[in-house]
Amino acid sequence: MLLTMVLCFALTISVAVSIGLSALVGIQISNVNMLIAVKEMFSSINKFPLAAIPFFILAGNLMETGGISRRLVEFAKSLVGGVQGGLPMTCVLTCMIFAAVSGSSVATTFAIGAILIPALIKHGYPTNWAAALQATSAELGVIIPPSIPMILYGVSAEVSIGELFIAGFGPGLLIGLALMAYVWVRCRLNGWGRDDGEGRLSVGAATWQAGWALMMPVIILGGIYGGIFTPTEASAVAVFYALVVGLVIYREIRIADLVAILRKSVVSSAVIMFVIANAGLFAYLITRAGVPDAIGQWLKDVLQHPLLFMLGVNLALFIIGMFIETSASIIVLAPILAPVAGHFGIDPVHFGIVMVVNLALGMITPPFGVNLFAACTVARISLDRIVTQLIPFVLVVLACLTVISYVPGLSLALRDLVYK
Repeated sequence: MLLTMVLCFALTISVAVSIGLSALVGIQISNVNMLIAVKEMFSSINKFPLAAIPFFILAGNLMETGGISRRLVEFAKSLVGGVQGGLPMTCVLTCMIFAAVSGSSVATTFAIGAILIPALIKHGYPTNWAAALQATSAELGVIIPPSIPMILYGVSAEVSIGELFIAGFGPGLLIGLALMAYVWVRCRLNGWGRDDGEGRLSVGAATWQAGWALMMPVIILGGIYGGIFTPTEASAVAVFYALVVGLVIYREIRIADLVAILRKSVVSSAVIMFVIANAGLFAYLITRAGVPDAIGQWLKDVLQHPLLFMLGVNLALFIIGMFIETSASIIVLAPILAPVAGHFGIDPVHFGIVMVVNLALGMITPPFGVNLFAACTVARISLDRIVTQLIPFVLVVLACLTVISYVPGLSLALRDLVYK
């Protein structure tokens, strides 16, 4: 099965189809009834928390079309845009705010990148650096809650999604602040961004203009942690709010636009659900073959200390994230690795955050970094031009990942305060 998957990747077959074909090979080899394949694929997506995925995707697309994204950019620019390097810092800060309602890094890349990449280029920043910055900043879309990968981990490892969400704030803020510090230093050293404050609104004016947009994360996250609605229900609330604001208040969404928005959301959701269905069948087959138990026992024998285990898992996930889509990786690996992490006394919520942050790096590392393709599409450049500019950004996130891995309190302190 693994050889088939690797061969399919080498032939540039899509991730979902590659996983599905390797699962079919496993069915033939193990003489499993073909009806089991249908049952397991359906069971993989027949889970209530997964309903949040299409809703958050739709909410992100409504925010992009409805003018919410643009107003969030103006608000972030009013806060940090006045310093040298303020525009790239605005990019990071806007992605942090947008992440609090979208749950998707690709949606964040398109929604914010469409506004800020042209603005960065206009202010004299290199095109490839601007694209690399946007791709990396959008990674915060899956780290700061709500987060689609966190939902998938919670379902796969049977961990509270609410606890995962609240545990993601500390790591998300750490990575966001580290990226802002890096771009500020880089701009000072290179002499970029001396006129970034041009056209910047005052904080009061920007806040007034973005008031309805800023209320969105407050309502969504406040509702979740206030016990008013579940994370899944919050996704539907996000759609309703974005639709009302864009259609009635800002009036930037026309009725005619809804067809294109819905079509785009359906396609994106279908791709993710197809990956989940195939990965679910793959996970069932490898579990049936005893692979998780064998890997778990091997890890216990070889990596006999929690620190070594965390180091080994981080290295493995970093490499896996380069080649396998994040959602598929979580669905396949979470049921295998989470119990082993529990054996070493690692909190399953902390381990989930480490896993999501690590695999999120795969979104900005070649050859299958989805954020890279999205950023390159917006910037209209080829992938090879962005790679060298990515290295410092990846190193910054890796440094933050090290802190997140070995300082569990960063993830768990807020969780323990709220839930215990």
